[in-house]
Amino acid sequence: MHALMRLSQKLPLKAKRLTPGATIGVAAPASPFKREELMQGLSILHAMGYATRLADGLFKMNGYLAGHDQQRADQLHALFLDDRVDAVMCARGGFGSLRILTLLDYALIAAHPKPFVGFSDITALHQAFFAHTGLVTFHGPMVCTLSRSDPQTRVTWEQVLCGAGPQGPLIGNHRTLKPGKSQGLFLGGNLATLCHLLGTPFAYKYEGCILFIEETGEAPYRIDRMLVQMKLSGCFENLAGLVLGSFKDCGVEAEIDALVRQLFDDSATPILAGVNAGHGNCNLTLPLGIMAALDTDRGELRFLETAVV
Repeated sequence: MHALMRLSQKLPLKAKRLTPGATIGVAAPASPFKREELMQGLSILHAMGYATRLADGLFKMNGYLAGHDQQRADQLHALFLDDRVDAVMCARGGFGSLRILTLLDYALIAAHPKPFVGFSDITALHQAFFAHTGLVTFHGPMVCTLSRSDPQTRVTWEQVLCGAGPQGPLIGNHRTLKPGKSQGLFLGGNLATLCHLLGTPFAYKYEGCILFIEETGEAPYRIDRMLVQMKLSGCFENLAGLVLGSFKDCGVEAEIDALVRQLFDDSATPILAGVNAGHGNCNLTLPLGIMAALDTDRGELRFLETAVV
């Protein structure tokens, strides 16, 4: 059993911002995807003015995985090494990112920092990249989700990766579950994936951090169980803030809100719900690994620095 990792205070590693005509490298580090959805997503990126480069072996399949573990890890290595590629975007999430965490060359990634974008199962890679390199990554849409995302998803993706300035306050129908103000390092992602990392060298102690969580297709009792597991593991000790993204197909919204309030009843942690990020049609791009400010009294989340240089 591995103890939770305490995050160091080293400066984050920021990649270069995207410029017009930049090339987006596409990798499949988890599950295979529908070719039609990929092509639709590529067409959207091309219409936005970006070129794309597909990793070798992108279309491989190994059961419910997009190729063998080493093949999927090598896709990431190749795209980070390729000077023609300006950012790396995942084709899809699904399953399998955890299987490649010990196969990745983190020194290689740190030596060639690039914006890295994905969500859901890709949360495992976000956690590992930040823990081992300090690289600021991006919880945002994947190529295969672009065709079913709303225009605001694409707008914020471009704004954040092009470094138009600090992001926020985020706009939405936010709900204040616990009042308060705080600042902290912004981290997180898919709730189930964060739980699956517990007991591994890639699990964090989020002391002083603002933690973001989202989920899809999990009943409230399962959400409760995952949050309790994280709480008992010490993940929430001295947490600066909690932000809930979309909980798509997870039951009644009010029930999720109530169980979160109850679990944090013994804490002064400010909690904001209803941020449009996750498995919903609106999936705002959120930088992971930079400082953010939370003011739940005003329903505001804002980032205090740009995520790219």
